[in-house]
Amino acid sequence: MTKKYYRDMAEILAEIHRGSEIDFSDSSDSESGGSEEETVTRDVDPFHHIGQGYSIILNIFTHFHYLCVLWSNVHTSLHILSQILIIIIIFIANKKRRVRLQGDHLRSHPPTLDTQPPVSPSEASPLLSSDHEEDEDVDYAPPPRSSSRRRSASSSPRSSSPEKPTKRGRGRGCGPGRRGQASKRPKLAAGDFEPQQGRWRTKDEPDVEPPTPQFEPKHQPGPRIDTNVKWSPLSLFKLFFSSSRRHSIINNTNANAVRRLAQGSKYKWFPLSVDSFYIFLSIILFFGLVHVHSRADFWRREWPYQFVFPKSSMSRDRFEAIFWSLHLSDVTEDEENERKRGTPQFDRLFKIKPLYGEIVNACNSLFQPYQNITVDERVVASKARIGFRQYMKDKPTKFGYKLFVLADSKTGYTSNFFVYQGKDKSKVKLRGQKDDGLSVTSVMDLMKFDLLGKGYHLYVDNFYSSPLLFNKLLKNHTAACGTIRTNREGFPRTTINDLPKKPERGDMRWIREGNLLFARWMDTKVVNLCSTFHKAYSGATVLRRVKRPDGNWHRAPVDVPDACRDYNINMGGVDLSDALIHYYSVHGKTMRWYKTFFYHFIDIAVVNSYILHKAVSSSHNQAPMSHKQFREVLMREMVEQAKALVAEATPRPSLTNTCMPVFRGSTGTQDRRKCVVCAAKEKVKAKQMPGYKIRDLKTPLYCSRCNVSLCLVPDRNCFLEYHSMGLQK
Repeated sequence: MTKKYYRDMAEILAEIHRGSEIDFSDSSDSESGGSEEETVTRDVDPFHHIGQGYSIILNIFTHFHYLCVLWSNVHTSLHILSQILIIIIIFIANKKRRVRLQGDHLRSHPPTLDTQPPVSPSEASPLLSSDHEEDEDVDYAPPPRSSSRRRSASSSPRSSSPEKPTKRGRGRGCGPGRRGQASKRPKLAAGDFEPQQGRWRTKDEPDVEPPTPQFEPKHQPGPRIDTNVKWSPLSLFKLFFSSSRRHSIINNTNANAVRRLAQGSKYKWFPLSVDSFYIFLSIILFFGLVHVHSRADFWRREWPYQFVFPKSSMSRDRFEAIFWSLHLSDVTEDEENERKRGTPQFDRLFKIKPLYGEIVNACNSLFQPYQNITVDERVVASKARIGFRQYMKDKPTKFGYKLFVLADSKTGYTSNFFVYQGKDKSKVKLRGQKDDGLSVTSVMDLMKFDLLGKGYHLYVDNFYSSPLLFNKLLKNHTAACGTIRTNREGFPRTTINDLPKKPERGDMRWIREGNLLFARWMDTKVVNLCSTFHKAYSGATVLRRVKRPDGNWHRAPVDVPDACRDYNINMGGVDLSDALIHYYSVHGKTMRWYKTFFYHFIDIAVVNSYILHKAVSSSHNQAPMSHKQFREVLMREMVEQAKALVAEATPRPSLTNTCMPVFRGSTGTQDRRKCVVCAAKEKVKAKQMPGYKIRDLKTPLYCSRCNVSLCLVPDRNCFLEYHSMGLQK
């Protein structure tokens, strides 16, 4: 290899490193003609057109090539290999550059309507009919950018001139063209691009009123219980914890305690009864009202932990024994389910299924939501090592179990919910089959249309909102509204008449596509919404802080789309429910994941019971209790219920085995008989006193056990005298 070869190669590598395009056409003709043709045009930023990855690889192989050139006598094979790799990289880089320049040119110079009559390819350019074109595939190359570094290329055969039309052949993004033929790409109107859909409209342009489903709920909105009856907090709570479910939990807890003791656990255990279970629940509710560092502090006698309630009703060891043995599912069936672990038949939620299903059914049947409802996720805090625990970095509670919740926007009543178990890996997805995704299936699972009815307004956030979901809901006579992400499939891609780069507060744009309204509104940042039952703008305003021209801030009315106004009002249904739960939550530390759900189910039952209490009180025109007072009364009624159950379980004295005075007739004068004590005394007097006339002293009373008539009057107590002498049977 000669010095000229190394010098030419070094020049080519230097040009590529600076970002220029290299022409690989044969330059022997230009050299033989005596004039050197310039083939390098430096007009491209290498990191923009070639890409950062290609630039880094090219630098590596460039230095590698220089090193091999220095050692060419020793490493000839490596030198040849490096030369081949550099040529391949230069070819790929030029190919990417042409494609990117073509896309930039189409975006900056949109095609216009051609008013001239069509011209055949042979008449348009003599180059298309030349023999040389049959052997060459020429890509579309836009006119080069004007640059101070661009060298003169007037004599280059690749340079374009006004007399010669641009040739179009095969290439990515250029359409299915053939060799030697112009591409059959359809022409577009001026200013239009294929991905665009209409244009954004301003608030001054009128919008049509979309058709809205008529509100026809299955039942009258509100509580589905007899509001004419007086409901106590305990009676409302029992609607969610039925008697059969309480007995099931008690039996499963007793069976689990026996199993634990057989496995070697050492603690005192007495069978759990209904009254003890009520005391246990009342203490758990007390944990939500009073917070201490450790659960054992509730039974401490030292100051300042001198709590009267827990230790007066149940000892600490008894409470801990019940809590350790607490079990919601059948022990035998639970063991069978554990043997299925690792198979599709294994049920992750089997340990909570009995109470889980009971609470969900009660929530669905005891309250009919009002027209505005919302769907959102809820996180139950836990750091247990279990497969369906989730991590959500944007939530206040980052680790825990995710629940999808349907709640009433007005009251915060939890109408329906389900526990998210993670991605279903057992589900087989066919090739080419498109899945709706979690954002669609979760909402459709929560919306029990057969129980709710028609005409509901559902509000969701940008995790759920999509044209696919809203159209499905509309087919089920349910309208929807929510914030939406701009990368959702179906969101308008057009930028015509869009919000400016620095919009003012209150600026808005909208597009209507059938029943779907897409709106963009500038608040502190741009808010994107989608709705199926709102107009774009009807003159609504909200108060916001606006900056005056003098630089001072003040509150002023700002225009707002109807969808955004209603969204801010009605979206907080699940948030309201979460707030009511967390005010006096009974959630505590536990080593078993299913006990965490037991805590949460108690919270849901208490909060929903309180919402029912407020609805019943308002129907009676009475002031409802506060949330805290409701829980206090519920605790007291549970303790009283436990005491009443204990009193009922105590054996009562029977009339057949206890001596008690009982009337023979219905009145004091019916069925009077001789008193046995008085008759005996009269006989003694007759023996001692001859001629004494015996009196017949009768009484309506008799002894229930001895079955003898006895007097019980203030001047003679034959009943006491008879039994004190030991004459009873």
